Amino acid sequence: MNPQAEKLNQLIREINPSVFDLLSYRGRNIFFPTKGLVKQGLDAKGKKINASIGMAMEDDGSPLRLKAIDNKLNLPPEETFPYASSYGKNELRDIWKEIIREKNPTLGKHPISRPVVTNALTHGLSICGYLFVNEGDKIIMPDLFWGNYKLLFENAYGGQLEHFPLFSGQNFNTEGLKERLNSPGMKKIVLLNFPNNPTGYTPTEIEVQEITTIINDAAENGKKIVLLTDDAYFGLVYEPGIYRESIFSPMANLHKNVLAVKVDGATKEDYAWGFRVGFITFSNKLMNDEMARCLEDKAAGAVRGNVSNCPHLSQSLLLTAYNSPDYKEDKERKVKLLKSRYEKVKEVVLGKYINSEYFDIVPNNSGYFMCLKLKGIDAEEVRQVLLNKYDTGIMAIGDLIRVAYSSLATDLIELLFENIQNACHDVKKGNY
Repeated sequence: MNPQAEKLNQLIREINPSVFDLLSYRGRNIFFPTKGLVKQGLDAKGKKINASIGMAMEDDGSPLRLKAIDNKLNLPPEETFPYASSYGKNELRDIWKEIIREKNPTLGKHPISRPVVTNALTHGLSICGYLFVNEGDKIIMPDLFWGNYKLLFENAYGGQLEHFPLFSGQNFNTEGLKERLNSPGMKKIVLLNFPNNPTGYTPTEIEVQEITTIINDAAENGKKIVLLTDDAYFGLVYEPGIYRESIFSPMANLHKNVLAVKVDGATKEDYAWGFRVGFITFSNKLMNDEMARCLEDKAAGAVRGNVSNCPHLSQSLLLTAYNSPDYKEDKERKVKLLKSRYEKVKEVVLGKYINSEYFDIVPNNSGYFMCLKLKGIDAEEVRQVLLNKYDTGIMAIGDLIRVAYSSLATDLIELLFENIQNACHDVKKGNY
């Protein structure tokens, strides 16, 4: 093992052995190099003659660049063309940390790490796999989940997805989580995604209290738990009584045996899907600056060894947005637009299709999506009929139809559900 990795491990063990025990083989071996080429490049920074960095420069010392690209940008070339740090732009990391605290006030002043920039949330989740998942490790999650988790954790790292039913009736299935969490084995990896993809469900405030108690009790009984929060759709909650903070908040200071890991980003929160800027943030009851730095170093080392660094241009554009006086007001307008679409879906579905003979409505209250659970009808057949007969596209997931109302103009929503009802009728009667 590299001495730099061993030093990080030693520091983590001294502060909290439980956190060290949660690291995978890769997680224990990774580090951000402070010697070698990285160190030599830093030593040369600012020198009159700097022949160390692998970039090309103009004669005036600015980044060498193509006019066809530069002419399209309204930012200084130094903020767009050079490599960014593997940790991410420091100003962006600091602003995002402030944003996390602002959106999650129950964190209070409890220490959290400085977010490390990832190539959006998929990459952030992959870094979680790198740091915490050994071959054969089980990742506990609800049975309704984003299909890419299979590629991320099973195919890439040899983990095994271990499901429990998301719902018990119309509520979050806390007993299912409890059963999985208290199964044999001391290391537990739990992944929760709220608002949930595909259902658009976020637990109520009471349900989050129950989840917190379950995880705390398991930790009290000696379970060592890494709680991964996929916060891709964070902030898009449309009903009263629904938990509005990230579940990272109650986990951050819960128990020394619980490591909370928040994976989030600008993708959906700031409507910047193609920018590919995400963040990974850590916290634990015993978190201090030294542990935070060790985990940041490991995450940044994994980033460096995987994609080197994340897009500088995207990070600079986001910084411009976050520093804009109009940012919050503009964002609130977008949230209200999405909420109005959710309310139209609710009006149409509850008004016309609550007793549909073809489907049941899956609980939903947030996010981009809602789902219909078909009654003995093949979802893929319905999808094909919608495409070919009704000029309509949806997602078929098992026996579910997922509707992304986030992408629909409000005046198309009623027609969408009318088409779904008719397509279900066609499949049921064989009229296609």
